[in-house]
Amino acid sequence: MYLEGLAALVFLNICASTRIPLEVFQRHPSEHRHHHRISPFVESSIERKKLQEHAVIKKVLYQIGSSEEDLPECNPRSICNKVDLYHTPWVERQCRCPEGRICPMGLDTDDGHTFVEKTRQYKLCESIKKLPKCRFFRDTTWSITLYANNVTEQVLHCHCPKNSVTYLNKVLQSKSQIAFQYLFSCSPETRLRCQRKEPCRLFTVRRRQESLDEANVDTLCQCPHGHRCPRHHTDEGVILVKSYGEKKYFDDDFLDTYSGYCLPS
Repeated sequence: MYLEGLAALVFLNICASTRIPLEVFQRHPSEHRHHHRISPFVESSIERKKLQEHAVIKKVLYQIGSSEEDLPECNPRSICNKVDLYHTPWVERQCRCPEGRICPMGLDTDDGHTFVEKTRQYKLCESIKKLPKCRFFRDTTWSITLYANNVTEQVLHCHCPKNSVTYLNKVLQSKSQIAFQYLFSCSPETRLRCQRKEPCRLFTVRRRQESLDEANVDTLCQCPHGHRCPRHHTDEGVILVKSYGEKKYFDDDFLDTYSGYCLPS
């Protein structure tokens, strides 16, 4: 399986102190019967609006160090803030905007600096309005570069067309200072219904040292009429599939994967 191979690659080739970005564990469309994943985790603009109105960001973390001074300066189109909305919203600062510019930290998706991807919002120092449109399966919409000094850089290259999702398309390894680079592409959505005993969502979950659940959520199919799909790995209808790494107290070098199944509404 693709995830098993990727997990083995990551754990064998990255030093134990490196925190692997959870996005790299996104499932490839060809793994699933439907070949394309469907709607993002937050399915409608109405739900996103409610989320923005009621959610409050209570915790700010840093991808490296403990202050702004410890962060690298952002390169063009680099993600400066990553807002996680899986449970209680929190922000991970990725880099400092150059020339004294401020990286947005709010939940507004219409600020011209925000790229939405499932349970996350990615913020840029510059406007995203002039980004070119990606071609399905061919172009790299965004990339994550994992450096040997434990710093990650996520860069937005183009925006996916409407009604599409992203998936991990390619993994590159370098012998220079770059340890790994992960390239993501766009895939069109489908609206196909889940078959009997088929999981509707997959959850890849990591408990971070900060006592936060960080998760990657892949929606596989739509539940039939009168049924709903679990939205969190702790919900009813979700079962543990596999664990990677050894669980230790205050250790985030492990992942759990869960499958969620349709339940009556």
